[in-house]
Amino acid sequence: MGKKRIRNSLGRNFKRERRVDSLSDKARSKLMSRIRSKKTLFERDFIKALKKRTSLKFFTNVTVIKGKPDIVFRKQKVCVFLDSDFWHGWQYPRWKHLLRDNFWREKIRKNRERDKNITSYLRKHGWIVIRVWEHLIKSNKVSQVEKIFRSVM
Repeated sequence: MGKKRIRNSLGRNFKRERRVDSLSDKARSKLMSRIRSKKTLFERDFIKALKKRTSLKFFTNVTVIKGKPDIVFRKQKVCVFLDSDFWHGWQYPRWKHLLRDNFWREKIRKNRERDKNITSYLRKHGWIVIRVWEHLIKSNKVSQVEKIFRSVM
């Protein structure tokens, strides 16, 4: 009988040991470079669901506001960030040991620190800031849309 794996609510095993990468450095670099920073599938699905739920005007990927929020309700001063689980480090301390080298650890650590600073800055300037994790959107998009809707009403 093998070792019992401890899993979290998403079925991910954070206790496992890091394995040797099956891809070469060049192949891994090419793969990682193809990951989008905006208009990802979960973002597009969420925005589509939000448009169905509200008739309020909102903007997407606003570059003039610090942090470039994914969704902005300017009139209501609400910024929404749709954070991917990996790049923004959901439960990062539990799985950082699985990362291949310090480059990725430092990258995600800086992303998390930047997220905190941006959230703090925007709140100090009168914005309501909502951060929604990718796994929450994928597991229950409707409840996350409702969360946004309640904040702007």
